[in-house]
Amino acid sequence: MEIGVTLNNELEEKISEAFCIFDTHGDKYIDSRNVGNVLRFLGCVPTEKEVEDVIKATDSVDYPGEIHLVRFMEHVSKLLMDRQMEPASSEKLLQAFELLDPENKKYLTKEYFGKLMEEDGEPFSAEELDAMWPVAIDPITGHIPYTFYINQLKHKPKIYDIAEVIKEELAQAEKEKGKKPQQTMLMDLK
Repeated sequence: MEIGVTLNNELEEKISEAFCIFDTHGDKYIDSRNVGNVLRFLGCVPTEKEVEDVIKATDSVDYPGEIHLVRFMEHVSKLLMDRQMEPASSEKLLQAFELLDPENKKYLTKEYFGKLMEEDGEPFSAEELDAMWPVAIDPITGHIPYTFYINQLKHKPKIYDIAEVIKEELAQAEKEKGKKPQQTMLMDLK
């Protein structure tokens, strides 16, 4: 993809691809209101505070409310390499659902789960709930069979695997960079 910005690795390519989906003018800027969408498209699960933190860290000085690709890519690459905003594992999700199901029915009612999602933790809006229900609810029973729902939600976000490889490559390059002066000094001694 020709974007006029140098991409150094696969992680930057993935971030750039997600960013450019929301770059409606093709000028390498997005409206800051789309930062959460880009992060979620990448497979991240940020809180609203984390989205706000990314916006604050990457907001354009020249064009407030706009985020430039290069600044966003640099910041988000670091976050991904530190495995921030990573989705919970299937095991942790199952444990959470089991806590909400003390009778071990293996499902939650729409009313109960909806109430929890609206009132506890980081509340879901009515629109977010409406988007969730078709995936969560069994159309036959009208309940949320949570093991099925977890399987619907879970896909291993490849972006974190890519970030891990890039992090290792950068660490190795730093290590190599540190060895070169030493190797040169050894050669000089011979």
